[in-house]
Amino acid sequence: MGLFNRKSNESTATAILPVDPALTALTGDYTIDPAHSSIGFTVRHAMVTNVRGTFAEHEGSLKLDGSDPGASTASIDVRIASVDTGIGDRDGHLRGGDFFDAEQFPLMTFRSTTAEQLGGDKYRITGDLTIKDVTKPLSIDLEFNGSATDVYGNERVGFEGSAEILRSAWGLTWNAALETGGVMVSDKVKLNFDISAIKNGG
Repeated sequence: MGLFNRKSNESTATAILPVDPALTALTGDYTIDPAHSSIGFTVRHAMVTNVRGTFAEHEGSLKLDGSDPGASTASIDVRIASVDTGIGDRDGHLRGGDFFDAEQFPLMTFRSTTAEQLGGDKYRITGDLTIKDVTKPLSIDLEFNGSATDVYGNERVGFEGSAEILRSAWGLTWNAALETGGVMVSDKVKLNFDISAIKNGG
């Protein structure tokens, strides 16, 4: 089921894409449900293992347009101080000036600019990711998990996806050398998204 741009090899002047009724029914504004969503990251630690963390506090919205899928958009705000890796001292270090400087830059934000279908239920959404005072483009590969009406009558859609960044590109450059060679924290970070969003009422 296409949610974003559906590509055609025909001339754009003559191509007419059929409207999918199921797609049209999804048109509307949605609010991300933080209680049933997760935004997290995975990063290599000490060259031998992975550290995983999440941001417990986030909010956002989606706009799905079934008649013009390319107009669909996403907006997410993540509160940096809510970072949780399961170890308090490490979380405090991440919030501090060596990393996110959460007191001065409390939010990490994503604002989409384009979206396209890669095939089947797989998509790529591109936008601007802002961390601290740096804004750079980011593409997120997503899979549409479907839509359903929950037991409370809410219309929901679900997506999951990931992206990889080099944290140094956003000014997150702290590191420490290991005696055996290499560094304490990898520059490469994998971002993970598991999103459930509820359609706004009329």
